[in-house]
Amino acid sequence: MSQAFAATQRPEPSRRFSVAPMMDWTDRHCRYFLRLLSQRALLYTEMVTTGALLHGDAARFLRHDESEHPLALQLGGSNPAELAACARLAQEAGYDEVNLNVGCPSDRVQNNMIGACLMGHPALVADCVKAMLDAVEIPVTVKHRIGINGRDSYAELCDFVGQVRNAGCRSFTVHARIAILEGLSPKENREVPPLRYEVAAQLKQDFPDLELVLNGGIKTLDECRTHLQTFDGVMLGREAYHNPYLLAEVDQQLFASDAPVVTRSEAMARLMPYLVAHVESGGAIHHITRHILGLGQGFPGARRFRQLLSADIHTAAEPLKVVEQAAELLAGR
Repeated sequence: MSQAFAATQRPEPSRRFSVAPMMDWTDRHCRYFLRLLSQRALLYTEMVTTGALLHGDAARFLRHDESEHPLALQLGGSNPAELAACARLAQEAGYDEVNLNVGCPSDRVQNNMIGACLMGHPALVADCVKAMLDAVEIPVTVKHRIGINGRDSYAELCDFVGQVRNAGCRSFTVHARIAILEGLSPKENREVPPLRYEVAAQLKQDFPDLELVLNGGIKTLDECRTHLQTFDGVMLGREAYHNPYLLAEVDQQLFASDAPVVTRSEAMARLMPYLVAHVESGGAIHHITRHILGLGQGFPGARRFRQLLSADIHTAAEPLKVVEQAAELLAGR
């Protein structure tokens, strides 16, 4: 069975809990590791620009392990034809969803009409979404802010969502902050503009037919359960990366799974064959180990675990033995 056919046969992924697309973080190694902790979380790639896929090494950007499903590809772009072509590539590569980035505030993407600046061009976003939907059978979703500076009224947010909905989009992930496009770094844009969950909640009330997933500032599964009383799903970003063991109870607490909770030690043991294979194929060990530092939290020896994998491993003659040392610190945890 081809990957494209398999993708169209899979049910639409649940967005009840997802891990956000994060540049330089949610690469294929990170996603493989996170999948060891939760079978049900929807995982997203880093944002990939249409130019990178159409004019670069598409196979490298689209590469993923079958175990990563359910898996969505996030695209950055604003040319409807190019986005449609990339959506087709995503479907052919076996992705379960393609997502359009209308939230990234960095100067680099603004200059290419990518990300949050597109909130000022709802008709263009609608054209992009329609072109993608016409090109593929997998779901097309949008991740956006509640506004941008100069276009941050609730009426303008409703106009944006309404136009994109009319183009056929049924699922929106709402980062409940505005983006300030001048004067703030991307990091500051994740922290300085205040969270306004009440705006996202009003959006859900006013567009009850749409699936609305809340993103921004969520740190615990208790908070997830609270937000799920209002929203159709929750998306965690930095907390899921820096404290990945939070995912170990997602299936049980948010999806009513009766599978046993994976221990830190079990996750590490299951990661080892993947890590060894990567090194034996010529890959650098830190491509993977940098993503698991967050396992080292909240237990005696956690600091040593992080030191081994962030410092000692770079000077060791046999780095795999350093990983084994770190794994021993997780015994029984």
